[in-house]
Amino acid sequence: QVQLVESGGGSVQAGGSLRLACAVSEYTSNKYCMGWFRRPPGQQREGVAAIDSDGDTTYTDSVKGRFTISKDNAENTLYLHMNSLKPENTAIYYCALQPGGWIGFGGDMLDVSDYNYWGQGTQVTVSG
Repeated sequence: QVQLVESGGGSVQAGGSLRLACAVSEYTSNKYCMGWFRRPPGQQREGVAAIDSDGDTTYTDSVKGRFTISKDNAENTLYLHMNSLKPENTAIYYCALQPGGWIGFGGDMLDVSDYNYWGQGTQVTVSG
């Protein structure tokens, strides 16, 4: 059973930075797409960034230039580096994995329905 475990959330002042991590276990295929999603208070879950096994990436417009998604294949870990954080970035952040998923041909893999496996989420709170 694929397991995803997020870490790295916390509370920061506006303008600060955080790095989220998502440890992946029990998944061995070399074809996949992984994404970061968030659920702001009172809102629906939304896509933030995605990366596939070819290294292609996509971002939602509001985080371009501030957030960076990356993966460490040796450590089976997905990261989200978040800089210049804003209060509106406050949310529960989730990582997700889709076996065989890939970015291309009009699919940005930023929709909740694109993924079958999810982590439990980590809280990010930005004040100021």
